[in-house]
Order: sequence, then C-alpha cells, then structure tokens
Amino acid sequence: MDKTAEQVRRILAGEVRAAARLMRDLDDGLPEAREVLKQLYPYSGRAHIVGLTGSPGVGKSTLTDRLIQHLRARGKTVGVVAVDPTSPFSGGAILGDRIRMQRHATDEGVFIRSLATRGHFGGLTASARAVITVLDAMGKDYVLVETVGVGQDEVEIAGTADTTVVVTVPGLGDDIQALKAGLLEVADLLVVNKADREGAERTIQDLLLMVDMRRDRQEPGAWVPRVLRTQAKDDIGIEELLAGIEEHHRFLTQAGGAALAAARRERLRQEFLELVKEGVAEVLLRRLLKDGRLEGILDDLQAKRTDPYSASEAVVAQIAAACRE
Repeated sequence: MDKTAEQVRRILAGEVRAAARLMRDLDDGLPEAREVLKQLYPYSGRAHIVGLTGSPGVGKSTLTDRLIQHLRARGKTVGVVAVDPTSPFSGGAILGDRIRMQRHATDEGVFIRSLATRGHFGGLTASARAVITVLDAMGKDYVLVETVGVGQDEVEIAGTADTTVVVTVPGLGDDIQALKAGLLEVADLLVVNKADREGAERTIQDLLLMVDMRRDRQEPGAWVPRVLRTQAKDDIGIEELLAGIEEHHRFLTQAGGAALAAARRERLRQEFLELVKEGVAEVLLRRLLKDGRLEGILDDLQAKRTDPYSASEAVVAQIAAACRE
C-alpha cells in the first residue's frame, strides 16, 4: 500500500493524528496533501454541516462549545472548524482551539481545528473547505463551522453549511442593520444570545418582523427561519437550538432530500469555482514573475504610463487569447 492510500485508510478509520497531519499539510498547500484529499472526497457528504456566524462579541465560541457538549451527550461525534482572524505577525490564527474549547480537547469524539482567514473576508478559505471534507470523511456526525464575524460580507457560509445559524445579541442596532443587509437572507436559524440582557424582547420582535417580511417574498413551502433565544454562558436554550437544527435537517431531507441535494449542489458550485479562480490566479502570477513582466507593469504604473485597470485587463486579454489558440 502506497503512502497516500495508507493515509486515506487511517483517516477513514478515524485516526486523529493522521487527520491532523493532513489538515496541516493542506493549510501549507502541499501537493501530496491535495492527492489525499482527492481520494477522501468520495467518502464525504454524510455529516450535517452547521455554520455559525454573526458579528464579533455575540458569543459564537461559547455557543459552539455548548453545542459540542449537548451533541456529545447524545452520543454524536463532532468536528469543529473555527475560522479566526489572521495574526499580522505570524500569519496564523490568533485564537487557538486550546483556548476556546479546551475542555473538549481530550474527547476522542471531538476534533477541533482552528484556521486563519489569511485576509479572506468571505468567512471561509479553501483550506477551511478542505478541512470540512476531511472531518466529514472521518465519519463525524456533525461538523460545526464557526466563522470570523465580519457582518454582511460573511454570507459565504450559507453556500457551505447545510444549516446556517446567525447569532446576534440585544442592544446591537448596527447588527440588526447588517442582518437586513444580507445575513437574514441566508439564515436558517436566528439566535438571540445573551437573552437575559435588557432589550432582548425588542431584538426578538424585530427579527420576527423581518422574518415575516421575508416570508411574503418566499415561494410556498419554503423554509421559514426560526427565531430562538439562548444564554450560552448559562447553558440555557441550547436544547431548543439543537431541536431547531434537527427540524431544519428534517425539512431538507423530506420528499427524497431534494432541498438538501440543491443546497449541496450550490456548495459544490462555490467550491469548484473558488478552486478554479485560485488555480488560475496562481498560474498567472507565476507567469508574471517568471518573465519579469510584473516589474515592467509596476514601472509603467508608477510612471503613470498606464493605470491598474487597463494593465490588468491587458494581462487577462492575453491569457484569454492564449486559451483560444
């Protein structure tokens, strides 16, 4: 058995050390890691992927920690992908998984991986999607994806998760505006965390009103987002949140699972196009660096002989012409 096949076998058997090594190699962009991922792909598609998103400070990490606790109490295995802001010094994740969910670190039924955004503000990177595939192939029942909070730009999580949970807290008027601007459109469940705070009822009513307004634009039979309240720190409302996640999963799998298939098709579309863009950009950059054209273009830009828009259009046109030959 060759090295790649052996690594695949170990990961499919649920070996944590082999999975951790592959995830590290994927994050580093090693070609051999991509080969392992290719062979793992046919074994993915069984886990229920839950995305948790929302503005910074709403308690996503605490909520994720409680979800792990309750899922493990039900005998479910859990994978966690925690996407953190990139450190400007090291390029790595500022918040490590040992800090955030330390009490689950020794549980063999839980695998937690922190990843840096590396300046990617859609919430997820290609390496994050790869890690989700690995956790899925390992046989995890649930994969929880907690993304860095960057407001309305973070709608990308909806293309990756089966169920998208948008978290807010009372008293954040700007947060509600962000929801209006985009996050509401992707939410399957809306959670008002820290619901013991003043203003919780007002926030809940605002969200219910927004859901009703959205319902008027929906097709008959479409999923209507649920509005839930939690106090994650005190372990209140977590069972209700899990019930909401399970209810949404049943909705997706009814009638032969047409809704789930459609959601996962969109995920494949997003991942495929992202990989194509990443690959094309890498090839193009190599060509520009190899023949010295990049420095010449920069010289022209600096001397105002051209502008960035015209220069980039010219390069793309040349590549397009080469592809037609």
